[in-house]
Amino acid sequence: MFMIVSIPLIATIISILACFYGSYSDIKRGIIPNKLTFPLIGLGILLNGIYAYTIGNIWYFIGAVIVTAVIFALGYLFWKMGAWAGGDVKLFTALAALIPFYPVLVSFTVLGVQFPIYASYPFPFTLIINSILSMLPFLLIYVLYVAFKNKRHLLSELFFPVRDYRKNIVMSLVVTSAGTLTLLVIPYLPSQFIIIVSLILVFILSFVISKLPDKIKAVLVAAVTLFALFQNIQITITGIIIVFIIITFVEIMRILLTRVSSEALQDDYKLDDLEEGMIPAYGLYELDGKVILDDKGFFQKLKEAVLTGNISGFSMPKGKLLISSLAKGLEKEDIALLRKLKKEGKIGDSFRIKKGVPFAPSILIGLLISLFIGDLAFIFLRILNGIFY
Repeated sequence: MFMIVSIPLIATIISILACFYGSYSDIKRGIIPNKLTFPLIGLGILLNGIYAYTIGNIWYFIGAVIVTAVIFALGYLFWKMGAWAGGDVKLFTALAALIPFYPVLVSFTVLGVQFPIYASYPFPFTLIINSILSMLPFLLIYVLYVAFKNKRHLLSELFFPVRDYRKNIVMSLVVTSAGTLTLLVIPYLPSQFIIIVSLILVFILSFVISKLPDKIKAVLVAAVTLFALFQNIQITITGIIIVFIIITFVEIMRILLTRVSSEALQDDYKLDDLEEGMIPAYGLYELDGKVILDDKGFFQKLKEAVLTGNISGFSMPKGKLLISSLAKGLEKEDIALLRKLKKEGKIGDSFRIKKGVPFAPSILIGLLISLFIGDLAFIFLRILNGIFY
């Protein structure tokens, strides 16, 4: 019985210690070593195999292997798109192998709410979500530092949504109206999926209302808002304010993760100043004797794929790959090739380099949040549900 109980605990302790070491290594040397992640993947599979045997449930082990494989595949996709470094992918895979499902370590109540709050999907997905959300404050602070020190114009661009408050007020009224209309149909929604279905309905109604002609939109929003105020003025006003804050925050984060971070975390270097390990901001390809720059970022490619329905934009451009933008960085041969291309007149005398931001510390914070607080996205959905319903 002791072994059955202790294996998930042992795996969790190993995961926390591994994240501490991975964070130190990522900050100190800019890498998460393979000698850390590869053994952990094997150890995690072994421990879960032993645990499945001791509890007499082979499907637990099969599920653990499947979850680990899915996390690796997802991480590999992000790596191919240049969003994650290889070490990040392997660390996430190792953590998935060690903790494929939610470990029950602690349980406590705050203001009548039971923590940790678990999501309906496996633990590694919660870990990924929390790690990404944990990185945003560090990224914001770093970008603000760079912008204040060297690129003051980025501050104005980053906080443009605050100045453009009129647009966000209108959008908050639209979303609140959509929420009010959704409340009217809640009795007809399936109770087991009420949160997800209602949020989807709010999104669809918000989109439809926002696309209406201005006069029709103004009349509809005004009528629904007056109805909501008549029903409960306090909840309606509170909802409008909270939605306005959320929209403004999301807009700031969108700008932070796209235009502002791209400029703040990238600099042009003379070819003579390039060093090994520097990470290219874009890939270089050669097609029909011409050099092609693949300078579209992950979010730009994602936006184009969603708008066009064509996912081929995520693939590499046609032609021969000359310089990869993956996080392994430049090698001596790459630098020599760039100088050769410059002599041939195919590129300029500078090359854009992106600054790497260590992700392992955010994975550590995301792990601790996942273990002791729960799924931040699921908590956010609970808060929205409490506001509107």
